[in-house]
Amino acid sequence: MASKHITMALAGNPNAGKTTIFNQLTGARQKVGNWAGVTVEKKEGVREHKGIQFTVVDLPGIYSLTAYSMEEVVSRDFILKEHPDVVVAVLDASNLERNLYLACQLIELNIRLVFAMNMVDMAKDKGLLIDYEQLARLLGVPIVQTVGTKGIGIEELLDKVREVVEGADSVSRHIHINYGPEIEEEIQTIKGVLKGKTPEFAARYYPRWSAIKLLENDPLVIKELASCPKGDMVLKQAEASRTHIKELFEDEADVIITEARYGFISGALKETVKLSAVAKRDMSYEIDRVLTNRLLGLPILLFFMYLLFQSTFILGEYPQSWIEAGVAFIADVMGHVLPDGLAKEMIIDGVISGVGGVVVFLPNIVILFMGISLLEDTGYMARAAFLMDRVMHLLGLHGKSFIPFVMGFGCNVSAIMAARTLESRRDRILTILLNPLMSCSARLPVYVLVAGTFFPKHAGNIIFGIYLLGVGIAVLMGRIFSKTIFRGEATPFVMELPPYRMPTFKGLIIHAWDKAKAYLQKMGGVVLVFSVIIWFLGAFPKDVPLSMDYEAAKATLEERLAQSGLSEEDSRAVKEEIANIEQKEAAERLQASYIGRIGQAIEPVIRPLGFDWKLGVSLLTGFVAKEVVVSTMGVLYQAKANEEEDLSGLQAALKKSGMTPVTALAFMAFVLIYVPCMVTIVTIWRETGSLGWAGFAISYLIVLAWIVAFGIQKIGGGIYGFVGG
Repeated sequence: MASKHITMALAGNPNAGKTTIFNQLTGARQKVGNWAGVTVEKKEGVREHKGIQFTVVDLPGIYSLTAYSMEEVVSRDFILKEHPDVVVAVLDASNLERNLYLACQLIELNIRLVFAMNMVDMAKDKGLLIDYEQLARLLGVPIVQTVGTKGIGIEELLDKVREVVEGADSVSRHIHINYGPEIEEEIQTIKGVLKGKTPEFAARYYPRWSAIKLLENDPLVIKELASCPKGDMVLKQAEASRTHIKELFEDEADVIITEARYGFISGALKETVKLSAVAKRDMSYEIDRVLTNRLLGLPILLFFMYLLFQSTFILGEYPQSWIEAGVAFIADVMGHVLPDGLAKEMIIDGVISGVGGVVVFLPNIVILFMGISLLEDTGYMARAAFLMDRVMHLLGLHGKSFIPFVMGFGCNVSAIMAARTLESRRDRILTILLNPLMSCSARLPVYVLVAGTFFPKHAGNIIFGIYLLGVGIAVLMGRIFSKTIFRGEATPFVMELPPYRMPTFKGLIIHAWDKAKAYLQKMGGVVLVFSVIIWFLGAFPKDVPLSMDYEAAKATLEERLAQSGLSEEDSRAVKEEIANIEQKEAAERLQASYIGRIGQAIEPVIRPLGFDWKLGVSLLTGFVAKEVVVSTMGVLYQAKANEEEDLSGLQAALKKSGMTPVTALAFMAFVLIYVPCMVTIVTIWRETGSLGWAGFAISYLIVLAWIVAFGIQKIGGGIYGFVGG
């Protein structure tokens, strides 16, 4: 009887199109979290097909099932310990030799397998003629041809998975990769000891696979076996076998096994792959001649980055104005509906001013992430890393570190976790310490607000300049660190350049929605909570001494306004005077509030930078999350929109606060550099394994931010004063 539920795991190399296949299989029915106990991203989705519910688990992209990286451990543990009904290995048909190495290791696990041979159209365009049926017979694994970007082969893949689970596929069989008589003899010896001394371990994992892993000196298998009764006897045999192999071949057993796997792959490909008579010239090669050109490559990269940030501001301006109007409308409606009192003040001045001030920047965030996803999905991001290799050497790093840096423009947390792919601990820690200088998307609302207020005609250029400032400071600090606390050469590496692909609109939408959803969840969580907290600290205590009787002054003016015969000009002047008195009273009460007292306590430290206490409090709350900076400013700088200047309420308030364009630049630079959000600090702690490195990151970034902002204020202030600003 057919199963009504099938769990399938997707495995594959990075750049093999695994994520595209996952998106085609599950669409929007996905949930994203972290694997238990680790910070590696976990994706899971569902798909109904012919009466069966498929649960699809997207395993991290890996090149092998060794135990060297967290991603490899997570993928292997899920397959071995969670026992999915079938594993679908997504292979790049245009790069079979590399992809089949992981496939061989999956075959050794003796599990139900299906190979999704992806990008078959690209393989054909490259002039590769592949006999997929013969290759499937040789490997003992059914192959389904797919083109993930076009959704081709997805239904057939689900049908094949069902056949394999039900045992109805004629191709499926378990094969043994032959490692030669000497290796095979040692595998049999270890298998015998495993079954005899640790039968429970042999029952848990396929014995041949365990024996091969022991010959490869796999640390996780050794650790687990060491905890078994009589496991030490198996480990002694494995050590003896490794020694024997080294004596025979004058090389380590894992090297011999790797060579044998590639030999097996080479033999399989010789029988099944041919070049067409007139093999087409690789289009990726032709494009790379321009995009990775030694002279043109970097200017083109800078142009793409410039275009991305300009688009973020210019395209985001229209939906941003619509959301602003919506927020103002909601505030106006609530002002008329709610009765006067603390609840009304909290909702309008706290929740709507705080959360509304941040949610208006959602379009900018979505556009930025769609742009980054576009660069990743086309394959250009890998070229960017290749191009930046020379620049990275200035930091004492190499191009591979560029990927975490670019990811830092989206989120520093995921970028810092991406540094795990670097082999050297020195390179990992140096990359992690410099990563917060890459301006994450959470800082973007601050830039859009401040640059849009003080540089409305050049906001896109100013924001691009701030991002470049972060990169420039990262280069400088990288040079300093690599010459002092991180002396030594960067570990050499080979950067794989995947073929160019046409990204799918569906994939871009899914990426954008994931980020938008996370952003909106923050609005309903940390930003909402801190907006209310900031409002409370600004609204209390109520009974504070004032410098004058504001109520009496307003009453006198209102009486005058009520007099008959008052000219229109005089009436307008009286109304302005009343508004000024109300503004002075609000400012005096705010300064005497709890938040005002906190701000005045830190003001001496930031006053040399040109910041008032309100900006200081905004920076202080930004430690929780950078979005809170804008929501705090929205609560502290209460003001209505200025219709004459076409400014939002917060922009108009900033204009009136005495903040100059130079101070605005210094503030944006400070936000760029100073301590990252709390989650980023915790991630630095976890990824470096040291509270000391997290403390060092906080310290050096705050000091550096103060120095840079002070320099901008002094130098920029002098120039601004000289030209009559």
